Amino acid sequence: MSQKVTFKNRNWEVAATIQFPADFDENKQYAAIVCAHPISSCKEQTSGNIYGKALAEAGFITLAFDASNQGESGGEVPFLEDPATRVEDFRCAADYLTTLPYVDNNRIGVLGICGGGGYAVNAAMTERRFKAVGTVVAANYGRLMREGDYSADTAIKTLEAIANQRTAEANGADAFITTYIPVNEKARKQAGLNDIDIVEAVDYYTTARGQQPGSPNKLYFTGLAPAFGFDAFHLADHLLTQPLMIIAGEKVGAFGSYRDAYELFNKAASKNKTLHIVPGASHYELYDQPKATGEALEQLIPFFKENLG
Repeated sequence: MSQKVTFKNRNWEVAATIQFPADFDENKQYAAIVCAHPISSCKEQTSGNIYGKALAEAGFITLAFDASNQGESGGEVPFLEDPATRVEDFRCAADYLTTLPYVDNNRIGVLGICGGGGYAVNAAMTERRFKAVGTVVAANYGRLMREGDYSADTAIKTLEAIANQRTAEANGADAFITTYIPVNEKARKQAGLNDIDIVEAVDYYTTARGQQPGSPNKLYFTGLAPAFGFDAFHLADHLLTQPLMIIAGEKVGAFGSYRDAYELFNKAASKNKTLHIVPGASHYELYDQPKATGEALEQLIPFFKENLG
């Protein structure tokens, strides 16, 4: 059973789907888990339809939401990917859950996939209502933006381009909307982008495998600047103390989730922390492929049951 809901972030509505256990009884209280989608994704993809659904079937209330300015959510700037706003979404999601009489306020957890995993970690450091933190192929978005194509000056060149575009828009030019990934397989091949993460991202987002209206592959270009100064794991060695479960795939790709998994595990102050590498799995296989996601859930479900009561 599921229900579409909204909750407030500042003066706009964030769209979400809440899912319930099969034996849900509104007179009882349940542990709840906020499920956060990857960058460029939406709640109808892996965060809601794979992990949110499975965790609800395991007995939790789950809340998968569209990031502000994306999907069905409102916001001030369409297609904006802003770290500060994304992190605030998590706090607002926790606010909403505390208003539901069937949610136990002392048993709220958070799970994030890819960039949503990085944001979940960052939010949990200062949102103590999250009592347990899970990540699947968590990626540090700021690190990824700074690295670019691994040449020393790519980040600076991009920031210069953003500055020039902001000047143009301040003087009347139309907003520049770009894409996250090539628009289809043909465009990917023409661009010569053959890294496993790019190949599988195009397959996931631009075909029937994962394509959804709420994930249109559009990005507000000048809004990118704050991401270059963002570090999802900054202060994790001081502030991330909740129980932590980190899931990553064994296959290494350009998005860096394998590397970020080890960095997060080594850095987190959590005394109860586990890193699980899924053998033979790639970043995107952990989005929706049953073998990989099944192994991830075999770790996540008992982790949340143990730490959320």
